[in-house]
Amino acid sequence: KQLLLLFTFLLTANFAFAQTPTTAAKINWMTWDEAVAQSKKDEKPKKIFIDFYTDWCGWCKKLKAEVFDKPAFKEWAEKTVVLVELDFPRRFQIPQKYKEQNAGLQRAFKVSGYPTIWVFNLGKDEKGQYSIEALGKTGYVKGVSAFTGGVNSMIEKAKAN
Repeated sequence: KQLLLLFTFLLTANFAFAQTPTTAAKINWMTWDEAVAQSKKDEKPKKIFIDFYTDWCGWCKKLKAEVFDKPAFKEWAEKTVVLVELDFPRRFQIPQKYKEQNAGLQRAFKVSGYPTIWVFNLGKDEKGQYSIEALGKTGYVKGVSAFTGGVNSMIEKAKAN
C-alpha cells in the first residue's frame, strides 16, 4: 500500500514538472545559406553572428541557457545581427551538405574550440564575389548584458576604424 502511494506521488510529481512551461526565448537561427540570402535582401545588412557549437560541449550549453535562451538576447539579436548556428554534433548526424559546409567555415574562421562566436560583415564586390570583414570573436560570457555588450563593442570598434 505504501509502495503504491509512493509510486502515485512520484508519477504525479513527474507529470507536474513535465508540464512546467519553458521561459526560453524562441530564436530564429538561420543556416549559412539563409543568412547569405538575407544579407542580399537587406538594404542595410545586419552583422552576421555565427555560433560554432556542439551537442557535447558544456560551455555551449551554459551559453545557450544563460544568454541565447533569454528574451533580452532575442530582442537584441533581432535589431542587431543575423544569427547563424553551425553544429558539429556527435549524438546525431546532420546532412553531408551541412557537414561539409560547417567544416569549411570552421577552417575559414580557424575555430579550434567551442563555443566560438564570430561577428562579421558580409560584402559583395563588383564581380559578385563575397568578402568577409571580421569584426571579432568571442566564446562563453556569462549573462546577456555582458555578452551583448562585448559584441556591441566589437561592432563599434569596427565602425571607428
